[in-house]
Amino acid sequence: MQPAQRNSLRLLQWMMAASLALPLALFVFAAGMSWVSIDEAADRDIERTLDVAHEHALKVFETIDRSLSEIAEIVRDMPDAKIAAREQNLHQRLKQLASTLPQVKSVWIFDAKGHAVVNSLVAPAPTIDFSDRDYFRMHVDRDIGTFIGEVLTPRPPYQGARFFGVGRRRNNADGSFAGVIQASVLPEYFENFYARVGREPGSFLALIRTDGSVLAHFPPVDHDVRFEPSGPLGQHLVANPLSGTMTIKSPADGVERRMRYQRLAEYPVYVSAGLETSAIRSRWITTMAQHLIFGIPATALLFGLLAFAFRRTQRLHEEARRREEAEEALRHGQRLEALGQLTGGVAHDFNNLLTVIRASVDMLRRQDLPEARRLRYIEAISDTVGRAAKLTGQLLAFARRQSLKPEVFDVCQNVRTLSEMLTTLIGSRIEITAQVPDEACLVNADAGQFETAVINMAVNARDAMDGVGKLTITVRRTNGLPSASGLAPATPDAASPLGHVAVSVTDTGIGIPPDMLGRIFEPFFTTKEVGQGTGLGLSQVFGFARQSGGEVNVASEVGKGATFTLYLPRVTSARPQSLLADDSPSADHGGATVLIVEDNVEVGQFAADTLTQLGCTCVLVDNGTHALEELAVDANRFDLVFTDVVMPGMSGIELAQEIRKGGLDLPIVLASGYSQVLSQQGSHGFELLQKPYSAEQLARVLHKAVRARRLRRDQAQAS
Repeated sequence: MQPAQRNSLRLLQWMMAASLALPLALFVFAAGMSWVSIDEAADRDIERTLDVAHEHALKVFETIDRSLSEIAEIVRDMPDAKIAAREQNLHQRLKQLASTLPQVKSVWIFDAKGHAVVNSLVAPAPTIDFSDRDYFRMHVDRDIGTFIGEVLTPRPPYQGARFFGVGRRRNNADGSFAGVIQASVLPEYFENFYARVGREPGSFLALIRTDGSVLAHFPPVDHDVRFEPSGPLGQHLVANPLSGTMTIKSPADGVERRMRYQRLAEYPVYVSAGLETSAIRSRWITTMAQHLIFGIPATALLFGLLAFAFRRTQRLHEEARRREEAEEALRHGQRLEALGQLTGGVAHDFNNLLTVIRASVDMLRRQDLPEARRLRYIEAISDTVGRAAKLTGQLLAFARRQSLKPEVFDVCQNVRTLSEMLTTLIGSRIEITAQVPDEACLVNADAGQFETAVINMAVNARDAMDGVGKLTITVRRTNGLPSASGLAPATPDAASPLGHVAVSVTDTGIGIPPDMLGRIFEPFFTTKEVGQGTGLGLSQVFGFARQSGGEVNVASEVGKGATFTLYLPRVTSARPQSLLADDSPSADHGGATVLIVEDNVEVGQFAADTLTQLGCTCVLVDNGTHALEELAVDANRFDLVFTDVVMPGMSGIELAQEIRKGGLDLPIVLASGYSQVLSQQGSHGFELLQKPYSAEQLARVLHKAVRARRLRRDQAQAS
């Protein structure tokens, strides 16, 4: 899977994860904020409820307190006998008072021994001892003001609801204890009020004495409740005696509540209000559920869409992968077909060449061969070798493995010269027109291969016109490259910031069918009859263009001819010419010592024999390691290193680089018939001799290298 495809799937996966994680994070954040908000709202609700309950309780107790004060004023300084004498009137007065106060069950006046002198319930009052009741006991020793007692059950013969006593001390004229005035208050009065106030689910209200006894409780309970002084509430009351807020589990029903309390003025009573923590959580859950009602479907829809897009993208990538595999299989089949054509074509052409060479060698072996025929056979062998070298060069040009010799030249000038030569090559029945601009169009390429490419395109046009028609060669500058029809994508324009020089060859021939456009640059593909062409002409154009950093494009319509356009990167100025322009081998180079590095024994021996005939001394080794060993012994005895490029182990280029790293000033000449490194990276500045080479070419390169070294030595001595 391509990196872009993996990245797109990974992006969709991240988006799917984000479609869940982001809403979840937002939900968690919203839940936290909602909890804080609801918790604060609950505290406000509790505080409002407490304010209402506190105001109510304060009014109730103040009313009771005023009633007790009124009764105390009536019986002030009145002895028990006098009160008993007026029992009937006082009974009616107390009864009327109790009836006007719904919170009061009964009102009593007790003597110093705890017996009821008069009450609001019955007259005369029964003789019952109430001295054990807390609302009586607490006033015996000293005056403590208004006292609020515990919740009690009526003592027979009295019946009815439970109550708690609110009492005040009666004093004699001398200040001694005379008895108690007491009102029996109904807890259910408070509980009924609390039921009306606490309508919210989980509401809680209570009236609690300072010692922890619960006087009234909502929700109501059927037993006495007491908060232990040593418990959480008792400790909190000690720390905050006036008011406070806390979360506590109630001993009445075991329910955890958020509770707030407040002291009821000077009375020893606290009013408390609260909410069950479960009710607060329920509020929060309800709020969040409302968010989820909208959030979950939206999140699910988004996740579902992303999941669908992910599966769809996966299927598309899978289909693309299968399509690429099918295309690769097709290309592999096409390569095998092209390889078969290449093998057959090479075998056919080389067998023809070898036949000429074999026949010529056989004839040269005859003793009675005349001199003229001997020279003719030698010339035939030489010509055949040249044709074989040209065929090999075309193959390497197509494969982009040929070592080019780029130079800066003017395309316009070369085309003008070629247009004059093409008349003789393609025949006088074809009209040749050259449209060349006046300004120079400089490129950096192999001039010989360029001329061969133009000739190949012209010959292909001649065959398409069947020898009759019009051929137009156009040179122009262009800034962009079209995508080559039937070829690989064009080279990006950024590779040539100065643009390109386009050389177009247009014919008026039969044109190219669309189904053949994709094959015309294949080696040995041709529509000509057997013997009419090798099918390597256009493949040479294709290979030369690509290896030179350009493109070749074809546009054709059946019946209207075709246009082949060669694009080469444009340059602005020519490179400086070498100071060693004179490569004539006529100069003296005798006495030179040459280190020959060649893994092929026959080729190495030929080079040694040729150089020996030229008066040189030769040392022949078969690999780069042995060559370095020879140089390590005495490098000064050598005037030249002549090495093959492609060898087992260390290549010729690596050997040359090692020699340079060692600081040796030795001319180095590379020899190669094929090298991928040379085709891609060039000769790295070293002199290059293409195989197959002749004795004359070898002598010329020897002269050039030796002369360059001597010139450097003379310049060093002069300085």
